[in-house]
Amino acid sequence: QVRLVESGGGSAPAGGSLRLSCEVSGYTLRMPCMGWFRQSPGNEREGVAGLYNTGASTTTYSTDSVKGRFTVSQDNDKNTVYLQMNSLKPEDTAMYYCAADYSLSCLDSSSRFLEQTYNQWGQGTQVTVSS
Repeated sequence: QVRLVESGGGSAPAGGSLRLSCEVSGYTLRMPCMGWFRQSPGNEREGVAGLYNTGASTTTYSTDSVKGRFTVSQDNDKNTVYLQMNSLKPEDTAMYYCAADYSLSCLDSSSRFLEQTYNQWGQGTQVTVSS
């Protein structure tokens, strides 16, 4: 059974950095699609960044709201995907989730930030940015 476990959340001042981790277990290959989502109180869950693996290549992507500040990477030996968050803003405060998809639906740019594209989710980790 595939399981995703996030860690690394916490508090940071505006302008600070945090690195979130998402460990994937129960899947022996590189997951084709991995996404990072966030949800703040009163708002819908939104996709912010992710990656897809095709053959030996990995492609990362992010939304305009975090582009240049958030970076996705992976460590295949550790079966872990990371979200490095720099230049944090108070509006980045949210519960952050990682998600996985067995197919390559995220290759479609219109699908990669949609919740329904992903079929496995972690429990979330809270990020709080103070002004």
